[in-house]
Amino acid sequence: MIFDAIDKKLLEYLQTDSKQTNKALANKLNLSVTAVYERIKKLEKSGFISGYIALVNKSKIERDFVVFCHVKLVQHSQDYVVKFEKEVAKLHEVLECYHLSGEYDYLLKVIVKDMVAFRAFMVEKLTSINHIGSTHSMFVINEVKYTTTINF
Repeated sequence: MIFDAIDKKLLEYLQTDSKQTNKALANKLNLSVTAVYERIKKLEKSGFISGYIALVNKSKIERDFVVFCHVKLVQHSQDYVVKFEKEVAKLHEVLECYHLSGEYDYLLKVIVKDMVAFRAFMVEKLTSINHIGSTHSMFVINEVKYTTTINF
């Protein structure tokens, strides 16, 4: 598949607002509606677009207490890693989980209502997962930048 400047611009527009019509996109890109439709289908089929989502305002649903939590496992055996990853994937409070190099093994992005809810999450859910050696949590004071847009 040829991935050109028009495809890049189209992806930028879709990341900004995926609900805009093909006609609106065609006007922005100076293409026909059919050409835009075909390009979008090509980008979807080739895996450049993996899905469409709605971004939810965290404060409207009372989930605006954001915590980054480092997790260190007691061992780095394949069994411990696989079990931890399966268990943490089930926790709806965890929006993101990254396996890291360095002092800690994982970085979790957790959203809950408040400090009381975070304590309950830690005590009842996270620390009940076997093989966790230690955790270190950092609370967000202010979200300076948040985007889901990848620019080209």
